[in-house]
Amino acid sequence: MRFMLFRKLSTLASAIMLMSFASGVNAENLRVGMECTYAPFNYKTADGELAGYDVDVAKGVARLIDADIEFVCQEWDGMIPALLANKFDLVIASMSITEKRMEKIDFSGPYRFSTGQMVGPKSIEMNLFDDNGNPIPENFDGLRVGLERATTYSNWFEEILPGANVVLYDGSEPLYLDLQNGRVDLIMTNPMKAHLKFLSKENGAGFEFKSPVVDEEKYFGIGVGIGMRKGQEQLKASLNAALKELINSGELETYARKIFPFKLHKDEWGL
Repeated sequence: MRFMLFRKLSTLASAIMLMSFASGVNAENLRVGMECTYAPFNYKTADGELAGYDVDVAKGVARLIDADIEFVCQEWDGMIPALLANKFDLVIASMSITEKRMEKIDFSGPYRFSTGQMVGPKSIEMNLFDDNGNPIPENFDGLRVGLERATTYSNWFEEILPGANVVLYDGSEPLYLDLQNGRVDLIMTNPMKAHLKFLSKENGAGFEFKSPVVDEEKYFGIGVGIGMRKGQEQLKASLNAALKELINSGELETYARKIFPFKLHKDEWGL
């Protein structure tokens, strides 16, 4: 009951913020920078139309703040310099929120989270995590775990499960190949990449996710946000209110499920 009341109040607050922004900037025009080549998040279809998760987020946010948007395609290396040079107003391009980037630009709260998840054979029962989402170290005994070297996943295992039998790889291709061939029993990687590259393909038909999503900020970061120039507090507040509304309404999840069989955000969203 308390959760439902909180959610209603949160939705009402978001609506008030959105109405306040819209009334103050009628017919606002916002230029949105993105790569336009980063499928399935922002890319051009065969018809030349922009599509993908980032594109849906941009359109959804623009609708809620009553703004017209224009997409500007920009190479990744020049994304932040182009934003600072006023080539566009926002970056909605799967840009991770990092301390280094925040020295130059500002971000909304996250609309997509960076996470890890474990993949293994459907034929083997693995009870790796308890009901609270914590790993059970003894249940990893006897399992060979494949990880890409020098990644957040290897760092997580090193600190959280230091006794695990880890096999390190220099890339994702040999990681998946050894999983298929039984040289490792389990791998941990990005669930979006695992779905697109492996689980949704014929050679991944005998495999599945064997753990809940692991999203500890210490290892995986805050997530992906909307970038903007510093000092635009009203715009930032309105974008955050719009993103919260997309989450509360379930619309953000529908964007993800066009591509993946799971959502890409947390419900407990905040700054």
